[in-house]
Amino acid sequence: MIAADRPVQRPSDARLLVIDAGGRITQAPRSKVVDYLRPGDLVVANDAATLPASLHGRHVPSGAAIEARLAGRSSLSREDVRFAAVVFGAGDYRTRTEDREPPPALSRGDSLQLGPLMAILEARLGHPRLVTLRFAEAPHDVWAGLARHGRPIQYAHIPAPLALWDIWTAIAAAPVAFEPPSASFVLDWKSLGGMRNRGVVFATLTLAAGLSSTGDPVLDARLPLDEPYRIPAVTASALRRSKALGGRVIAIGTTVVRALEHAGARDGVVHAGDGVADQRIGAPTELRIVDAILSGTHEPDTSHHQVLRAFADGAVLNRASATLEAYGYRSHEFGDSMLVEKRAAVGTRSAA
Repeated sequence: MIAADRPVQRPSDARLLVIDAGGRITQAPRSKVVDYLRPGDLVVANDAATLPASLHGRHVPSGAAIEARLAGRSSLSREDVRFAAVVFGAGDYRTRTEDREPPPALSRGDSLQLGPLMAILEARLGHPRLVTLRFAEAPHDVWAGLARHGRPIQYAHIPAPLALWDIWTAIAAAPVAFEPPSASFVLDWKSLGGMRNRGVVFATLTLAAGLSSTGDPVLDARLPLDEPYRIPAVTASALRRSKALGGRVIAIGTTVVRALEHAGARDGVVHAGDGVADQRIGAPTELRIVDAILSGTHEPDTSHHQVLRAFADGAVLNRASATLEAYGYRSHEFGDSMLVEKRAAVGTRSAA
């Protein structure tokens, strides 16, 4: 696959690879995605807007230049200004994450001066780069400081600096994500209108999407970190209604799969309210809520690709990966898309 290197959310030539419940693979323009939906389907998207979560500054005890990438927190509350963070040494996104300098030795109690903000290192989290930070300022001042000093988290495959409007989706609401829920880049008012005309219901939830990469294989193996989410009452009601009427639940992105499956793990019913998704989704996962996923294209060794293994078996995904490579699909957040239905149960046939 080819890394998409321009921050264009809905390029006119974007493509869609479709895997149906029987494992059959087809290709289409992504503009035709609504044609693959059925009356009675429920489409659920993550409406989180993205924070400017990359903060440059210095490690006060050593004076060394650093970059701290906020990566997680325990709730969506505005009062919660404790964050998990990945800390790098000097440099920025122009250097591949894998090649970034390590941070200076970090110890509990260290101060990090991050623009107008002062963060205190409360704990190391089992890796030299991963720490818990608590900001010294009042919550209102922390959010204001992030807005003034922070930059979007970015990777080297995009050469030009990103602006916030490059990574906010058409449905962006509360700014709580650390990286964009980029599967939702496919959405615009035309596609939402097309869903409505087709008899497809649309709903949202909010999940604080975390980092897609840290540049360290050991730390990447721990991704995704725990992610807080909120499911509105109207969305929980739509889910119950869809299930009762036999409609499919289609998640826009891996973050939605994670939230819905976590919320429905106890009794197979998604209830409104807040939670923290702390599970991993992969081949062993029995999906109870979601019937299909619309996602970006992902390399087989990524955590996002592992989520697809809950929907389709390895042989099918291997054929899909070969197709993506052969036809030069674009990967990463501004790339092409995949629509993957949950594999049909043995002895059943997928709907036409």
